Amino acid sequence: MPVFPWDTLAGARSTAEAHPEGLVDLSVGTPVDSVPRVIRRTLAEAADRPGYPTVWGTAALRNAILSWAERRLGAGPLELDHPNVLPVVGSKELVAWLPIQLGLGPGDRVAFPHLAYPTYEVGARLAGAEPVPYEDPLELDPTGLRLLWLNSPSNPTGRVLAPERLRTIVEWAREHDVLVLSDECYLELGWETDPVSVLDPAVCGGEVEGLIAVHSLSKRSNLAGYRAAFLVGDPAVLGELLTIRKHGGMMVPAPVQAATVAALGDDEHVLEQRARYAARRETLRTALTGAGFRIEHSEASLYLWATRDEPGRDTVAWLAERGILVAPGEFYGPAGASFVRVAFTATDERVEQAARRLAAG
Repeated sequence: MPVFPWDTLAGARSTAEAHPEGLVDLSVGTPVDSVPRVIRRTLAEAADRPGYPTVWGTAALRNAILSWAERRLGAGPLELDHPNVLPVVGSKELVAWLPIQLGLGPGDRVAFPHLAYPTYEVGARLAGAEPVPYEDPLELDPTGLRLLWLNSPSNPTGRVLAPERLRTIVEWAREHDVLVLSDECYLELGWETDPVSVLDPAVCGGEVEGLIAVHSLSKRSNLAGYRAAFLVGDPAVLGELLTIRKHGGMMVPAPVQAATVAALGDDEHVLEQRARYAARRETLRTALTGAGFRIEHSEASLYLWATRDEPGRDTVAWLAERGILVAPGEFYGPAGASFVRVAFTATDERVEQAARRLAAG
């Protein structure tokens, strides 16, 4: 297994924490704003649940996921039903253990973007499969390729794949019998473009065969601490996963299931959170470009993909001297070696503080 990347930031963190005006942590991208009141209230009301929850979740939860998918993913024409959805215990758990749960092993290959969330590679390695980073999925050798990860909007770059591009990739994958997992956790956080799901009929052609969309409430609803996520897509694949996960006892806690229903049924809190992030993004983007950084992609998600055209670790050290902690781009693959990923998930006060320090040089 690779070294856990965040452990390598200890020195930079110590430097940043020593700043007289305190640490501005823009590294991990963890939510800092309050859980919306409607969700907290529902969680509290559901607290008295002494029995075991089910792996498939309540009918109310499945209905909430289906309604949201119809409303937000444009999946209404697909006529999805309960076999098309599966709640999971946070999306990271799913990404890490999915290859094993699908029965992948030595001789199988798992492909993911060459700039990507490192857990895609970890999942392949846990299963003993071969991890295959790609720059263009259409150039992959399909031999032995069992699983193709897409990530739009991207973590770390914020890049969004156009519907036409997604459709071409989906058609290629179906032609070669490759299962597509589309990590869409930042779908509701588009800034300069409107991200599209693989389950949009314009992409999937009205069929969910060979497609699974992965979604999380961590970012759009500030529920990282709840571990609330779900899958939508091919019922044959989800049925197999449901059986495996039943045997493994991989259950979303009952109060969290109830809270998820509330979160998916309320769009207002998402709009309010988007407005907070949009303001922080603008503040940091202006400050970074004013300090000589170049921003690439970043049209969606919760990050700015920034560079000073130097080794990313040097940029991390430069920012740490100013009390600002960011993630080096190398965490996400060798192609990110000259970049840093800057999260705009800190409080308004900390973001403003970072902007002042960047302006001071």
